[in-house]
Amino acid sequence: MASAKKDEPHPLTSRVKFRLSNRDFRARAHSNPLNDGNFDVPSRPSEVEWRKWFDLESATSEGLRARALKEEVDVTRPEWVDIGCGYGGLLAEMSTAFPDKLMVGLEIRDRPLQFCEERIKKLRKEAPGSYGNVWYIRTNVMKFLVNFFEKGSVEKMFFCYPDPHYKKKKHRQRIVSMQLLAEYAYVLSPSALVYVVTDVEELFQWISERLTKHPLFTQLTDEEIVSKFQDKLSSQQHSFAVAKITIQSLSIL
Repeated sequence: MASAKKDEPHPLTSRVKFRLSNRDFRARAHSNPLNDGNFDVPSRPSEVEWRKWFDLESATSEGLRARALKEEVDVTRPEWVDIGCGYGGLLAEMSTAFPDKLMVGLEIRDRPLQFCEERIKKLRKEAPGSYGNVWYIRTNVMKFLVNFFEKGSVEKMFFCYPDPHYKKKKHRQRIVSMQLLAEYAYVLSPSALVYVVTDVEELFQWISERLTKHPLFTQLTDEEIVSKFQDKLSSQQHSFAVAKITIQSLSIL
């Protein structure tokens, strides 16, 4: 009886109590993505061993296996990607809210990435059966995104509080540009959504302008957002801020 109960998914979110502070993993606020850096990068997406990072045998994965049978999809690869995940709080919270989705956070700085890994390991230990569907990888998204993800494999992409790089000469280091949007569009599915969160008005205008101008993206109206999500959100009782940008077409790629 005790072992059966232990395998049940933990009902809580990532607010499981344990001693781990990001103060012990402090890092520089900025990292130059134009430098090469030292990253272990696969030569192609087929070489990425996702199974070694995700706990696909946990109780969390029951929903994944059900989806695989129902939708005939590959549930060994992440579909939700947090670009510049920082200390990983977003995906840690969403992991238990959406247990049938595999999600990965990508971060260029090593210290925050170490914190993310330690937290998920501790969460899996403290809440057996949960958090098997989330992991974090240190890499340079501006250079190596397509090394990890197949064409059209990502259905949600998050940009939460990206580095604003205020100085004009640093703008080329921003995580959203016309050139990078072409790569994001390549890995996004035709129905994918892009979520953008920032408290810097100038950066929000910068990102919105480039997403709007790019031929592979289109902006959703408020009515389209409500129509597309109200049934799903009301049934699951989860609420998230949705960016008004979605992929339009990948037919020319």
